Amino acid sequence: MSQQVLISAQDLKKYFPVKGFLGGKTKYLKAVDGVTLDIMKGETFGLVGESGCGKSTLGRTLIRMYDVTGGKLSYQGKDITNAKPSEMKEFRNKMQIIFQDPYSALNPFWNVEEILSEPLAQIGMGAGERKERIEYLLNKVGMKPDDMLKFPYEFSGGQRQRIGIARALSVNPEFVMCDEPIAALDVSIQAQVVNMLEDLQHEMGLTYLFAAHDLSMVRYISTRIGVMYLGNLVEVAKSDNLYDRPLHPYTQALLSAIPIADPRAAKKRKRIKLQGELPSPMDVPQGCRFAPRCPYATEQCKTQRPELRELESGHFVACHCAEKFAD
Repeated sequence: MSQQVLISAQDLKKYFPVKGFLGGKTKYLKAVDGVTLDIMKGETFGLVGESGCGKSTLGRTLIRMYDVTGGKLSYQGKDITNAKPSEMKEFRNKMQIIFQDPYSALNPFWNVEEILSEPLAQIGMGAGERKERIEYLLNKVGMKPDDMLKFPYEFSGGQRQRIGIARALSVNPEFVMCDEPIAALDVSIQAQVVNMLEDLQHEMGLTYLFAAHDLSMVRYISTRIGVMYLGNLVEVAKSDNLYDRPLHPYTQALLSAIPIADPRAAKKRKRIKLQGELPSPMDVPQGCRFAPRCPYATEQCKTQRPELRELESGHFVACHCAEKFAD
């Protein structure tokens, strides 16, 4: 894997304004609140966490689907934090997204040829060249040229997601945000789609950000993994290191919930059950955001926000008490 940094985020923030009731004070939903992250060219960076933790918002902010509220964002060393639409044109083809729901991501009134032609037309490709390119793309995602004239309702969920993948790859991107691409699919075809994504990555030299709830699948496909909690990254490590040696209490709780096929092993494993509810991103706790639910929280945790620091080689954790888990 190349160690060239493709995308770099420094203290990245994305807030959404929420107007108060009857003209009350406007509050801000802090979906992403101070994320620092480097994604290397050619890797798959996995992103896990509870629903509402900010995974999708982080990914969409990285590709500038959302404007940046604060911090710095760069692509191959070029600052794109506040780049205007005209300045972003050169980056749009390089950064694409695969959406979570294949049923709502495709225009039901367009056939496959029209769906895949749209991005190609935007880059000035002629009609004959577009058709040839569409046939090539359909072949790459395991579909037939005859599927070109069919409409989305004629396909299964897995086939629709393959069309969505073909659309994302149509303009030869370098970076693809995979926004829970298997969440809406049957378990029987999830592995097929993930294996296809891996094959396409090796063949086309792609870099992925892979956000998902399925922790086992994320381990399988990812080079490194980041754990998000309430808009922050709380742990980042190589895939096997994170699963074999989690250093943040929240990561430990997440991993303890992974189902184990062996009933004897499952019985021996200690399940960590978190107390309380996920706090609101509009009213985040002072200090460590996980402190209200953490069994190891100290007074320092309740008042001082922990920084993401490298505790072991390549293993970063945002926890004041992480040393006790490293011993």
